Amino acid sequence: MKNNNVLPADTYTVINKTVITDKDKKIISMLYQPIIGFTAVSFYYTLLDDLDKQEIMSDDLTHHHLMATMQLGLEDILVARQKLEAIGLLKTYVKKDNVNQFVYLLFSPVSANEFFNHPILNVVLYNNLGKREYEKAMNYFKMPRVNLKDFEEITCSFDEVFSSVRGTPMEVHEDVVRSHTNGLTFHKSIDFSLIINGIPESQLNEKCFNDDIKELIQSLSYIYNLDTLDMQNIIRGCINEKGLIDKTLLRKSCREYYQFDNYGNLPTLIYNRQPDFLKKPIGDNSKWAKMVYTFENITPYQLLKAKYKGAEPTDRDKKLIESLLVDQKLNPGVVNVLISYVLKINNEQLKKSYVETIAGQWKRLNIETVEDAMRITEKEHKKLNRLVHSKEKESTKEKPVKDGSVPAWFNQEQEVVETSQEEVEELDKILKELV
Repeated sequence: MKNNNVLPADTYTVINKTVITDKDKKIISMLYQPIIGFTAVSFYYTLLDDLDKQEIMSDDLTHHHLMATMQLGLEDILVARQKLEAIGLLKTYVKKDNVNQFVYLLFSPVSANEFFNHPILNVVLYNNLGKREYEKAMNYFKMPRVNLKDFEEITCSFDEVFSSVRGTPMEVHEDVVRSHTNGLTFHKSIDFSLIINGIPESQLNEKCFNDDIKELIQSLSYIYNLDTLDMQNIIRGCINEKGLIDKTLLRKSCREYYQFDNYGNLPTLIYNRQPDFLKKPIGDNSKWAKMVYTFENITPYQLLKAKYKGAEPTDRDKKLIESLLVDQKLNPGVVNVLISYVLKINNEQLKKSYVETIAGQWKRLNIETVEDAMRITEKEHKKLNRLVHSKEKESTKEKPVKDGSVPAWFNQEQEVVETSQEEVEELDKILKELV
């Protein structure tokens, strides 16, 4: 992810690249909001409100203005911005200086028809809403069918009404405002040359892998977590007699492949940061609060990558984290505490069975916040220490867990205390490493 540092004094200008209709707003609230959340939608409308009376371009404004208008911290605004960027409603540009200048380009949502036929958005909306609410949303946007079998069309054509006469040539105006949408983009992409080389040339039409098909394959590979070889095997079975890929069959085959490996479940998208309503209020400067803030405001992937000293985590570890988020449905901040705790007491190893045992316990205990997760690790560690010391009396061979192997928040005062400059610098260093 690109550098996203923003300060309250940094300025921004909003430029409207589209025409936002009432129908668009309905699509955003009914179809986009279940995926990106209310805060991101609110940020989008706040930027719209910043535009001038012609709804084309805003004045130069500061991010402090956003903070005051939305009553949110910069971190929450940044998360909302990233969601809008990822979903295709916003593009962001920056010119770096003493005071950074940002430009926010606003785009329209895709039409309801495009949304319900999109290989990613459609699946995620279904999973987030559930069957009943999904069908209600779809029915809202359905066009009524009218039987015109017994009617005769008498519509006039253009040339029946208007005549062509000699006139003054007119310039083509490219800058006149019109509706623009912005598609989803992906950092990681499928290796299409590898797919094509793995399929006999005699089976393929030269138009088989056009831009539309490539975009569909890329989207399906992302939402169903399929790599290039997986997609190659699936595509082989979806080529019709004309040497073209059957799009409907491709969608169906990818979905069934995923469901076979995931007990019939369909995928969803998770923005892997702790939900805003489960965060600790800002204002506490204790070391404990600093650690809580860190776990709440980074993703499990970022934490894991920090543990790998900046290297890419293994697929095994990433799948383990994904299962905690998707299958166990633990909140991202809670997963962060769990990862950190297990690595600390288990010689920097993430043993799947051990992690899943703790995750199951936490789920049964309804652990939802970072603070609850940190307190239960303290409680469990103290219980473990008592057990070790008890066994130590019976056998001198047994050794107690060393104090150095416990997480950084153990034995910390949890009330508000003054933090020394040295502690502040140490915690800032930890935070920078994790983020």
